[in-house]
Amino acid sequence: MIAKFVRRMTVVVAGLVVVVLAGIGASNMFGFNPFQATQIDRSQPVLLKSIQDISEYHAAVGNFEVVLDIEEDIDWVPGFVAGRRTLFVAAGTVNSHVDFSGLSGDDLTLSADGKSVTVRLPEPEIGKPNVDFDRSYIFGQDRGIVDRITDAIETPKQAELYGLAETKMFAAAEESELRAQAAENTRAMLTGMFGSLGIDVIFLEDGLG
Repeated sequence: MIAKFVRRMTVVVAGLVVVVLAGIGASNMFGFNPFQATQIDRSQPVLLKSIQDISEYHAAVGNFEVVLDIEEDIDWVPGFVAGRRTLFVAAGTVNSHVDFSGLSGDDLTLSADGKSVTVRLPEPEIGKPNVDFDRSYIFGQDRGIVDRITDAIETPKQAELYGLAETKMFAAAEESELRAQAAENTRAMLTGMFGSLGIDVIFLEDGLG
């Protein structure tokens, strides 16, 4: 008796499942889904914690892209067993800025007639690279059996790739014309600002390069 009852209940449940699935399929055909997920946002309001005054003029921004080709080998172990080679495309920006906070009275001198000003500015600095996560991605990857199993169990960490990309972008920015462009833009900005007041600007050569 119990076995017959269980079989009947199984048939009934299976029939209900078929009916529900058929109903969902039909509703989807007509653009209606009774089980459509609804997202509820219960996040707290964004709080402004503080405002900081800045004394830096961001004079130029460089756009960089680098393709990392990183291979990890394990001694005495064939590559198809363990190890990986990753091709990672990283894109981002690097700012070059001039810090005005260190200027003293000797670095900014107005002439007696008020018609000219002598300016000595510090050399532009290279800021920390900003890697764009939306434009950075793994282009290709060869992995050994052990690494495939490991990646299936836990999410591969890409922090080292991003860190290496930042290091290479910073080095490239140092060797590029980014500082020179920032120096030129800073001079142009100050010349225009003082010029609107009828004051000529004289830049000392031991400042911006």
